[in-house]
Amino acid sequence: MKSKVAIVAGARPNFVKVAPVLRAIQDLNPAFEAILVHTGQHYSPELSDVFFEQLGIRKPDLHLGAGGSPHGQQTARILEAFEGWLTSVEVAPAAVIVVGDVNLTIAAALAAAKLGIKVIHLEAGLRSFDRSMPEEINRLATDAISDLLLVSEPDGEVNLAREGVASSRIRYVGNVMIDTLARHIGQARNLAPALRTSDQPYALVTLHRPSNVDSEASLTAITDFLLDISTRLDVIFPVHPRTKGRLDAFGLGEKLQATSRPPFCLLWDTSKILPLCRGLVS
Repeated sequence: MKSKVAIVAGARPNFVKVAPVLRAIQDLNPAFEAILVHTGQHYSPELSDVFFEQLGIRKPDLHLGAGGSPHGQQTARILEAFEGWLTSVEVAPAAVIVVGDVNLTIAAALAAAKLGIKVIHLEAGLRSFDRSMPEEINRLATDAISDLLLVSEPDGEVNLAREGVASSRIRYVGNVMIDTLARHIGQARNLAPALRTSDQPYALVTLHRPSNVDSEASLTAITDFLLDISTRLDVIFPVHPRTKGRLDAFGLGEKLQATSRPPFCLLWDTSKILPLCRGLVS
């Protein structure tokens, strides 16, 4: 019988990281069966389905449907749902792999650890040293209860050693996001010409961190900065749903929309990124 390992994902950065791990288990480790659990932290097609399609990730074996809500509620929902599944299956997985630093990372790790199931944290040891960031709390707590810490860069080893983590629990494995980049660089290069507004260099903007978008002062400053850049450089801005909500709430959406023309390509619907971009820059 194959040993089962559950890989938990559910947010945009998770999908990029688990894609190569799933392939490696399938291609290189036939003794293991990978169970893909989608928590539903990111549930819109632009932040979930498109990644499965473009990265070639198979359909999840389990979808918890946690959805969006404040940090505490979301973490609790995922913990409850995942614990319910772990206790309901006839044979629990030998280990649970969690990735990154989002709410589902600590929720799934807690559920597994409390049931005596081994926890493996991929991308362990990263630190911002800013505890006002929810992600930093998730990192610290997950690393504290994980049995095996897979580090993506040398600083991760240094941070964990400083925190007293035994070296026997740490493995330096590299950055799996680079594995995804290497596999899909050809696709990315094929997309690039369709996004280009000219032969000149351009800026591609991604913006969604709470510390950047939840504060009106911060988001206003960033908006003004982007508008200033657009007078000198083509700017392509696929707007994250969270960011769109904040831009609208602070009255900045209309300000950007008025400038949504060459050289500023503003994409409100990221599921239609190519046709929208072609329309705006043609």
